[in-house]
Amino acid sequence: MKDKILEIEDVTVSFDGFKALNNLNFSLDVGELRVIIGPNGAGKTTFLDVITGKTKPTQGRVLFKGRNLRSLSEHQISRLGIGRKFQTPRIYLNLTPRENLEITSNRQKNVFATLFGHSSSAERKTITGLLETIGLSANADIPADKLSHGEKQRLEIGMLVAQSPDLLLVDEPVAGLTDEETENVGNLLLALAESHSVLVIEHDMEFVRQIARQVTVLHQGSVLKEGTIDEVQNDPRVIEVYLGQPLEDTASELEHSSWQLDAASEEVEINIGTPK
Repeated sequence: MKDKILEIEDVTVSFDGFKALNNLNFSLDVGELRVIIGPNGAGKTTFLDVITGKTKPTQGRVLFKGRNLRSLSEHQISRLGIGRKFQTPRIYLNLTPRENLEITSNRQKNVFATLFGHSSSAERKTITGLLETIGLSANADIPADKLSHGEKQRLEIGMLVAQSPDLLLVDEPVAGLTDEETENVGNLLLALAESHSVLVIEHDMEFVRQIARQVTVLHQGSVLKEGTIDEVQNDPRVIEVYLGQPLEDTASELEHSSWQLDAASEEVEINIGTPK
């Protein structure tokens, strides 16, 4: 049996009577890449908030490498080895990609010490290798505000990796990206999955197909379906949740599609009237 890096057991999160997560059970193996999908209102953001300690469960527990995270703060959980990338890149725009990575990887997290100190040859080599991994070697020394949106996304992922987390949580990394940038981010995540456990939340089903080994579908705060992308896309319950139509009417339309699911997500958000 594979070791579990993350286990979520019977977790419920209630906000004024509304259950954002409802008796949720989920687990992730060490070294696994998993993609989480689901319509708006399914509980995806709350799912990440519970893992990182931003939101505490109303009931149930979250285990990271066997340790209950209930009593820990966000920064304590981060130091245990969980890194989270938000939808909007959070980088230092006035610094170069190299400086962004140096600051993030610096144990003291001190801007002045990083910029005016002297890095060891090993640290410089590590940063150079990371710049190559995220595809920013050519732009390593220009201000980060000059980067494209896709490059900024990859830079922030690199900043997470520089902190040496065991688990990467990546929230909608290809929103607003071109096809080429989307493919680049996908290749980066696949490369990182060789040495990290990775959990990705995404709406773009073409991107999901590119990177997914296993997919988990959330609906109304619970796991609706888990399996390969083909198993998920052809499951009658998943199709009904996204499109509100029987399987025979929509299975062919759903194949290789992203806009149907995005449109269905907007429809579900309107019907439920709750944030994701």
